[in-house]
Amino acid sequence: MPEKNSPLTGILLSLAAFALFSTHDIAVKMLGGGYAVFQIVFFSVLLTFPFVVMMLLRDQQQATLIPVHPWWTALRTVSAVITGFGAFYAFSVLPLAEVYAIIFASPLLITVLAIPVLGERVGWHRGGAVIVGLLGVLIVLRPNDLDLGLGHMAALGASFFGALAAVIMRKIGRDERTAVMMLYPMMANFIVMGLLLPFVYRPMPLFDLGLWVMMAVLAFGASIALIHAYRRADAVVVAPMQYSQILWAALYGWWFFDESIDPVTGVGAGVIIASGLYIVLREGNGRSVNSPVLRTRSRAETGTAPRIAPMLSKLDRTVPQDDGR
Repeated sequence: MPEKNSPLTGILLSLAAFALFSTHDIAVKMLGGGYAVFQIVFFSVLLTFPFVVMMLLRDQQQATLIPVHPWWTALRTVSAVITGFGAFYAFSVLPLAEVYAIIFASPLLITVLAIPVLGERVGWHRGGAVIVGLLGVLIVLRPNDLDLGLGHMAALGASFFGALAAVIMRKIGRDERTAVMMLYPMMANFIVMGLLLPFVYRPMPLFDLGLWVMMAVLAFGASIALIHAYRRADAVVVAPMQYSQILWAALYGWWFFDESIDPVTGVGAGVIIASGLYIVLREGNGRSVNSPVLRTRSRAETGTAPRIAPMLSKLDRTVPQDDGR
């Protein structure tokens, strides 16, 4: 495994990874105009599964697929299914920048959920950052001026349950096999969406099928790029690169969907990003026992794409105790 001595390479790889993820989301939005979310998720899992199998072939651990922590694994699996459905639906009906701004609240929620799940202590620095960040979410939502719909609720649900899945990953990830952590959410999505598929199925022309294939390839490529980014640079350098997606949202939204980032959404997104960056820097300075945000390492768990955190479990380090500040 390469040593973490190439921060510039890590930054470039992570920027490339999140550019690929953003392009993946464009395909989701395009398909969302003509297909039910159940169908989009089902075929996303089906076409991504061969890539996940390729990644898991490197897992030499001799064990079964029975989880060590069945209840936590079940809760994480359900959370991933809800996250995938919520995120895909939100991308289908909301402007890209708005969805990203809401989902960017996930690190704030991870910080909060780490208190009961991981026993993390959050001092007033990070606690204040969470409050400010959640105010940023309210700015984006504009509850007094905007008719909040199912898309906003779906994005909020994706942010919350994505955070919950990430925190549970931190709790049980060292005990569970990589195969368990990666396959259970995908199999749950395959079964649940497959049962609902007959009620919403629409025939897929070749172009649309190509979008699904493109999604699978992009998700796999982004995951590989992110794995190599974390192997070459510290998490405190790589993690903030996820916020580059707001730039891709602006570009792709304007290019493909005639969308623009209104000033209110821009201000709210800026507040959320600043709060998330502050939390990342606090964890990077050793202020957190478990560093749940830094150790998340990828986008929210959706059960439709390879999850890189299990593949990087050997990179976990022991960090100093939180001084509560």
